[in-house]
Amino acid sequence: MTIDVTRRIFIQGAAGTGAAFMLGGHLAFAAENRVDLVSASDSNITDWLTNILKPKFEAANPGYELNVISATGTGGGVDVIADRAYAALQAKKDPQVDFFEEFDPRLPPGPESGLWTKFGADNVENYGHINKVAIDTAYGLPWRGSQVVLAYDSEKVPAASVPKTWEQLTAWIAANPGQFIYGRPDRGGSGRNFVVRAVHEANGRDPSLFPADKFSQADADARLPGAWKILRDLAPNLYRGGAYTAGNTPTLQLLISGTVSIVPAWSDQVLQGISEGAIAPTVRLVQLQDLAFCGQFSQACIPTNAAHHDAAMKLVNLVLTDEVQAAVAKDLGGFPAVTLDRLPADLQAQLADVIPNSIPVFPSGDWEAAVNDGWYRNVAPNISPTDE
Repeated sequence: MTIDVTRRIFIQGAAGTGAAFMLGGHLAFAAENRVDLVSASDSNITDWLTNILKPKFEAANPGYELNVISATGTGGGVDVIADRAYAALQAKKDPQVDFFEEFDPRLPPGPESGLWTKFGADNVENYGHINKVAIDTAYGLPWRGSQVVLAYDSEKVPAASVPKTWEQLTAWIAANPGQFIYGRPDRGGSGRNFVVRAVHEANGRDPSLFPADKFSQADADARLPGAWKILRDLAPNLYRGGAYTAGNTPTLQLLISGTVSIVPAWSDQVLQGISEGAIAPTVRLVQLQDLAFCGQFSQACIPTNAAHHDAAMKLVNLVLTDEVQAAVAKDLGGFPAVTLDRLPADLQAQLADVIPNSIPVFPSGDWEAAVNDGWYRNVAPNISPTDE
């Protein structure tokens, strides 16, 4: 059974006018003393970069302009821009981009190419403020994070009863039939990462067993069936005896409406919704402590051949200041990249149960496809992937 609720977006970003401009169908890059920041993130992020970060940067660095360019919807997006930056490095030319708001520097051409700046305490003053859990590679600078967590109605679930391990969660679901639901794994990250957490549980809580570059069908056949049993056992005690939503927002709406009491949800979606008044403050968040749900930090990258490299490094340092990191949490609902003690007391209290002590990951590609296919075949065979 699939539950599909109207997909109202809780937080709509502005249209983002001024965040990007086009010239002859291509991104137009810039000029002297103009730091070009490229982003493929949603409009709420590019709006924040334009309306909040840009004024702070320009005030701190008189004479410089921060130009926020949206690469969303442009052919190839940031991958193509990174390729062009590498070609410019080889040709010893201006890459016409100074700052990637989010990019994985391990993608080709990779760190060994010399394209990406290596960050550390020697060149970023505030580097020591970073929560070490957030650091994935020295060539990417974490500045905002998001992770799937448990969102719960604190008026219905007493603090002492909130599950904080997978065993406690499955026991709570069994003891409270109809009060939990998750989404289909191919329809949103909250449902997908709930299913992935079952996969990890069935494999000794060892995410390293699922390497992105070493998928085989034999491994999938050996490692996934245990998760299907876990999830089949849960199904009778889910909402409506085994219903699944068709996305992140429908799942969260069932919690907000009081229909269910606990759901998996993206941390930033809930925190931003609470901040903007779309979600009641009685909705609280908690992360599992035995092994967390999957998530990630957005990593900023700077080409070594950026025309305004020094100014881009000043921008990196700015995003790690306590003021900007507090704004990341308040405005975007993101996890701050800095340690919790650097935030105001109210934010520390709000985030105390959700700041991760680990950030498991699960590969996309073949592994993700195997999980999605296996879930439909073995857990919800009565639902078709094409069902709405």
